[in-house]
Amino acid sequence: MRKDLLMNITSYTEMFLIRMRVIENNSSRIQMQIEKMKQLRAEYEKEEVKYCTFSKDPSKPIPGMTLQESVNLDALTKHLKHLEDKYAEIKQTMSIKYVSAQRKADLDEEMTMLLKRRDVAENLNKELQFRHRRMQIISHALTSWLRSDKSSSFQDFVEQIQKTKDLHGDEGIVEELLEDDPSKAKEAEILLHYIERFNELITLGEYGKAAVFAANSPRRILQNVGTMNKFKAVGKIRGEPFPLLLFFEALFSTSHAFKHPIDAALTVEGIKCGLSEKRLDLVIHWVTQERLTFSEEAGDVIYDYGEQDTYNKAKCMALAQIIYNECGLHKKALLCLCKLGQIYGALEYIQQFKEFTSDDLLQLIRLCPQIELIHCLTKEWNGKPPSLSLSLAILHLFSVDLKKVGIKLLQEVNKGGKDAVEHLMISDPFCSLERWQEMANICLQNGFDKLSNDIMSILRSQAGVTEISEEDDTVNLMGHVFW
Repeated sequence: MRKDLLMNITSYTEMFLIRMRVIENNSSRIQMQIEKMKQLRAEYEKEEVKYCTFSKDPSKPIPGMTLQESVNLDALTKHLKHLEDKYAEIKQTMSIKYVSAQRKADLDEEMTMLLKRRDVAENLNKELQFRHRRMQIISHALTSWLRSDKSSSFQDFVEQIQKTKDLHGDEGIVEELLEDDPSKAKEAEILLHYIERFNELITLGEYGKAAVFAANSPRRILQNVGTMNKFKAVGKIRGEPFPLLLFFEALFSTSHAFKHPIDAALTVEGIKCGLSEKRLDLVIHWVTQERLTFSEEAGDVIYDYGEQDTYNKAKCMALAQIIYNECGLHKKALLCLCKLGQIYGALEYIQQFKEFTSDDLLQLIRLCPQIELIHCLTKEWNGKPPSLSLSLAILHLFSVDLKKVGIKLLQEVNKGGKDAVEHLMISDPFCSLERWQEMANICLQNGFDKLSNDIMSILRSQAGVTEISEEDDTVNLMGHVFW
């Protein structure tokens, strides 16, 4: 029994050893395969780095794919198809859009030769056209000379034509052609091309470029009302600068640079445009810095705008005064000074320009009914007599529906008492006796009974003075003379 057991153990041991050797042999073979695979991978990676240095790390996920898709055969196949299509597209683009450096150099050389040939052809064409036109004129001159009495030589006949410049009704063209100057003969074509280019910019909607183009046009051929109307016809474009304002900005700035004043009509339109767009800052710059042609209408436009915009009234009055001064419109310039509150400046202005009549000053206080202004006009100033009669001023205020201002003046006169009234009447060289009686009636009608009685008492106390009744039309008064 023991013997059988030992035999079995020995048998199992041999079988175990055999299996161990098989496993070891398999392990050794697998290990050798692994080492070989590592070596091959190392060599492959070395070659890939050498020839494909831009390739990505294969250990990282494929861009644009999830982890699950990167291990899915269908997803990988689809992604491979996408990469192949992209590669084919790039290859096709390279074959169409790109050429070799040598091919590019050849094309550049060919283009240079073609441009030179074009320039030579254009110059030859211009010269031939010029000669053709000159030959036409000479032929016409020769025909005219042959039909004439031939009293003068052909050369003298041509010179006479050159002086009259009436050949074909084109003034100046004969002289330009006969003096062999193609540049002058082509000037009309250049101007025509300039106009066509301007119209093209307008059509394309390049209004800013068109404005600059028009402002810099040769001989100022596009600086006119017709060009302005083209910009005006465009109107306003939402989100874009006003094309008409762009035109005037370019026009006025160019005028200052080239020292060519813009005419009066365009000046007025430009000022209107700037004010309509609430760009008083531009108008101020144009008036004070640029070369414009001032006119009464331009001053009136700014003055009226100031009357509507009370916030900017002072600025507008100052601008209007500048224009009125330049135009010699002294009455309106004086009014602007008064509107600005520069009363003493207005008095200086009156003394400087001794052309203001009593009617002019009465019109002034009607348009600018300021108590301070009336006081200054009706009193002595710098040793000079008053410019206006207080009684005439009061009567005028009542006649033009400025009763409140007139009553304030009457109240001030009433406070002075009879002596002040008498001094006022005696020192007033402008007002007649009839006017003082009208003054007394005005006082009586507005509740100033005492003042009315004082005036009438002073009138009666003057020697040779008789009170005039309304029924007495036969009395003939001779001016106011106080004895």
